[in-house]
Amino acid sequence: MARGNGGIIGKTNQASFGKCAVSSKTSSGTFTATNPGTRAGQVLIVSGGGGSGSFSGGGAGGAKVFPSLPIPSSGVSVTIGGGGAAAGPEFANGVSTSFGGASTTGGGKGGQEGSAPNPALAVGSPGGSGGGAGILGQCSQPGCIVSLGGTGICGEGHPGGQLPANPAAGGGGGGAGAAGQNGTAPFLPGGCGSANGGAGLDITPFFGDAPQPIYLSNGTGVGATAAGIIAGGGGSGGLTNWVLAAGSGGTGGGGNGAAGTYPGNAGTAYSGRANSGGGGGAGDAAGSPKGAGGSGVVIVKELNKASGVWNLRSQFAAQKQGTWPQFLHSVDYLVVGGGGSGSPAGGGGGAGGYRASGYGPSPLRGSTLKLATSTHTITIGATNNDSSLGSLIVSSAGGEGGGFGAAQTGGSGGGGSYVPTGGTPGAGNTPPTDPPQGSAGGAGNQQSCGSWRGGGGGGATAAGGNASVPAAGAGGAGAPNTILGPDTSYAGGGGGASFIPGTRGAGGAGGGGNGGQHSPRVTSSEGGANTGGGGGGGVYVTPCAGARSGGTGIVVVRAPSATAFTASPGCNTLSTHPGGDKIAKFIVSGTLTISQP
Repeated sequence: MARGNGGIIGKTNQASFGKCAVSSKTSSGTFTATNPGTRAGQVLIVSGGGGSGSFSGGGAGGAKVFPSLPIPSSGVSVTIGGGGAAAGPEFANGVSTSFGGASTTGGGKGGQEGSAPNPALAVGSPGGSGGGAGILGQCSQPGCIVSLGGTGICGEGHPGGQLPANPAAGGGGGGAGAAGQNGTAPFLPGGCGSANGGAGLDITPFFGDAPQPIYLSNGTGVGATAAGIIAGGGGSGGLTNWVLAAGSGGTGGGGNGAAGTYPGNAGTAYSGRANSGGGGGAGDAAGSPKGAGGSGVVIVKELNKASGVWNLRSQFAAQKQGTWPQFLHSVDYLVVGGGGSGSPAGGGGGAGGYRASGYGPSPLRGSTLKLATSTHTITIGATNNDSSLGSLIVSSAGGEGGGFGAAQTGGSGGGGSYVPTGGTPGAGNTPPTDPPQGSAGGAGNQQSCGSWRGGGGGGATAAGGNASVPAAGAGGAGAPNTILGPDTSYAGGGGGASFIPGTRGAGGAGGGGNGGQHSPRVTSSEGGANTGGGGGGGVYVTPCAGARSGGTGIVVVRAPSATAFTASPGCNTLSTHPGGDKIAKFIVSGTLTISQP
């Protein structure tokens, strides 16, 4: 029987002629395409942000870009989720936003006050991004009890900041692009500082560079949005007369926290930006009203997709004869290993190995890969673990910082600490690659038995700083790279810690964590998530202080428009650069398939 297509067999693609028109939907109703030929769209769905809690920021609403959703001529039903309330004894999660049958999850509310007998109240709620942990004041409990921030949904957001000790206060809400900062301890006059909300998601790789009408202008008291960032977490609360600063809302509309004067002189907490999905900023103990979450939004890019068919007869014959040409895809890559952990006694962690074929510093560029249609296992290194693109490109974990023992080698080496047991830094570029994947750590310094400073961990483009009197070494600088579009740095080394007297070392650009400091007390910080930054060195005698984990690694691949990518699981994302290139970004281990569209 004759076929309606003239006898040609093969796969048929659904056509869509949307002319790449971009528009947003800020209230519930029906989305109708601006072009009559539109049949599919690339759709960003952002849910409402979570309300803030007791000193804790609300988590951002879940934010996810769906590469292709159907858009019939009759339109698509849209529900825009509202932000979670922060009034009354029960704070609220954000509400889910949906586009037809696709949806994301509302942001988690911030944790409450974990007073006796129920410290679990301080735990942040899960959501698209998790709420930050609240106040913990359990005098009868162990001093190092930890309260967690709420978990985020893989592919939609990140967790809220946790409380590292007891007493403690104020985790930042998680953002769509990064976790909320951890709260600080002790929660006492003259204690530690603030916890910012996690950064939002940069959507310019999907919808084009800013400025554009679809991108929100910057607002008062919220994280910046005009650069095309959305769904930032809410900042923590503070108290000015206790020298406890409020946390800033994450870029992408997260609300700033309040910092009044106790008792009675309330500060100002800001709600998440409307139609950003930002989390609410936290109130303070001086009576500030708490910030609510921001409402959600839907952004649609109407797709141009031509239909097509493939004749298979000649293909089968040529494949049988071994003469069918093999199409090779030109694939650029960025592979960054997990950062090394900072030592609990001084040395900053080395950055994970940095390997890239383009879009970064020319001395560090390897060769573009030429790959046939194939499937590859992607491994994302946690702290002290390698990342890899199959067996083709492996970036080593960063070396752990030195303290009670020697600093470790790695993609970049860990910083040294005590002399002689841990003063020598770890070597970088181990095992060796060409171009080199990292640098050595910096040496530690011991002035006397009770006075020492750690060296900084090595970074992708610079060695860690050597410790001196009175300063600990700074982390080595990472490498900038634009493979995702924005200029982002990766693989910065962790800063060294300082113990009586002295100043701590700053983390290197590219996610390196800052070192700790004994006097005045400053807690060290972790390496940035999915940057491969080294963790900051700690001061082991400070209550509850310890090693800080290095940042998780990342793998990104980019190829011309003639290539198609498939990525799993769903928290790894696919996008199309405004110039047409296809991009696959992996933040957790999974599988990449490379093929022709």
